[in-house]
Amino acid sequence: MNKTDAEILQQFGANLKKVRMAKGYSLRELYALCGIDNSTISKMEKGEINITILTIVKLAQALEVDINNLISSRILNV
Repeated sequence: MNKTDAEILQQFGANLKKVRMAKGYSLRELYALCGIDNSTISKMEKGEINITILTIVKLAQALEVDINNLISSRILNV
């Protein structure tokens, strides 16, 4: 069964937060690494905003993870 857009955004946000916390980064520290404002990162983690693929790539690079760790269909269950 396909998930709704909101469910996908919420799951992506949960994946992002899980990876960020596993790396031991605060929102502010991730901001320093990728240049994305910490309030925007917080909104992403809450599934409140839809972001571009370029933003996802920046996050994956800053977190030093493969992009699939953030958007894998297995993780998102899409």
